[in-house]
Amino acid sequence: MTGRLQGKVALISGAARGQGRAHAVRFAQEGADIIAFDICDQLATAPYPMASLDDLKETQRLVEALGRGIVTAEADVRDGAAVRSLVAAGVREFGRLDIVSANAGFMSCVSNTWSITEEQWTELIGVNLTGVWKTVSAAIPAMIEAGNGGSIVITSSAAGTKGMANLAHYVTSKHGLVGLMRTLANELAPHAIRVNTVHPSGVRTKMLDNDHLHDFMAAHPEWVANLVNPLPVDLLEPEDVSNALVWLASEEGRYVTGVALPVDAGFTVK
Repeated sequence: MTGRLQGKVALISGAARGQGRAHAVRFAQEGADIIAFDICDQLATAPYPMASLDDLKETQRLVEALGRGIVTAEADVRDGAAVRSLVAAGVREFGRLDIVSANAGFMSCVSNTWSITEEQWTELIGVNLTGVWKTVSAAIPAMIEAGNGGSIVITSSAAGTKGMANLAHYVTSKHGLVGLMRTLANELAPHAIRVNTVHPSGVRTKMLDNDHLHDFMAAHPEWVANLVNPLPVDLLEPEDVSNALVWLASEEGRYVTGVALPVDAGFTVK
């Protein structure tokens, strides 16, 4: 059976593990070839281990096992030249670019707003917000030149829909992505390129499953109570978000643009 993304090519940032790896595998299952990158290095203010080169190689292995092509690179989303170089290499390899999953992001400290350091604020905004702008800016010219339309899906968060105590830098970055998405949806509509954000609640990845966050949650049970989903699920699986991306990137979502799509077990409406 032909996949919903057969013949398409997808660029995915933060693809070494977690949601990014799940997106790469799901897109490949639906017939897409993949251009994947990750920093594969430790960020100075990340309080948990970041993905490694071995993680990125495992993503490559999983995609290739599905019979799809993949081009990978170690690249920092804050390095616009590196991202542009990867996009060019991917387009040379596959001849086109149809889908962008601007997924890379991280969480640093959990702290009240006035205790966040300048280094923590600057690095998180650089990766989570400016890095998304650099990723889509590198990809859009190739998508326009190909003339096939396409889909850009930016990973925001449930934290991009409401204020959340002790996460000011993260919340700010994820709200900013919605403004970027809405602007791009207007700018790219004449090229039949659709732009949307997805807003997951907690997802089972290292960003939530780490000692720093566990220690904070143990010390602040009242904060944890605010994170409970109305539907009876503690954490989403990465594939739950991937399924939404496949729908948005496929013909089934061909008239969906400018939308902030919750994939959050009801978190944002409680």
